[in-house]
Amino acid sequence: MGATVLLLMDLQEGILDRLEAKSEYLERINEARNAARAADVKIIYVTICFRPGHPETSHRNVSFARLEGFVEGDAAIAIPPTIAPLESDIVVTKRRVSAFAGSDLDVVLRSLEAETLVLAGVATSGVVLSTLRQAADLDYRLTVLQDLCMDLDPEIHRVLVDKVFPKQAQVASVDQWVASLGSK
Repeated sequence: MGATVLLLMDLQEGILDRLEAKSEYLERINEARNAARAADVKIIYVTICFRPGHPETSHRNVSFARLEGFVEGDAAIAIPPTIAPLESDIVVTKRRVSAFAGSDLDVVLRSLEAETLVLAGVATSGVVLSTLRQAADLDYRLTVLQDLCMDLDPEIHRVLVDKVFPKQAQVASVDQWVASLGSK
C-alpha cells in the first residue's frame, strides 16, 4: 500500500492572522503533526507566494487581480514558528489556489508513492476545496480534517465539510484521524 501524506496548506501568517482562534487552531495543527510524525506519515507544507509585481497573476483572474502582498520576502508568507516545518518535512510553493496548480506537488507525491492525502488548511472554500477536487481527479484516497480546515464564512465551511467533501473524501476530526493511525 502506498504512502499517506499530510498536506498542511496555506498556514502562513498573512492568512492565519485573519482567524479569531489562531492559537487554538495552531495547537490542533501540532496535534496532527505530532501524530503524523509518530506514524511515519510524511508532512508537506503548501504555501502561496508570488514574485514581486505578481507576474503570475492575470487581471482576468478575479481572485488574484485584487491580491496584494504574499511576495518573496514578505512577512505574510512566513509559516508561524510554532508550526514551522522540520528538516524532514517538505515545503511546496504554489502560485494558484489549488496545491497542485503552479507547484511541483504532483512530482513530489509521485516520488513518495503517495496514495492517500490528508488535507488541512485555510480556507476551506479555497485551497482545501480546489486541492480536494484535483486530488480526487488524480485518484488519491482523501481525508479532510474538518477541524483543521477553517473559512472566514462558517456556513460555507459547514456546507463543504457536511455535504460536498463526503462525496469525494472521508471527513474526520483530528481525534478520529489520530485514532485511525494507531489502528494501522
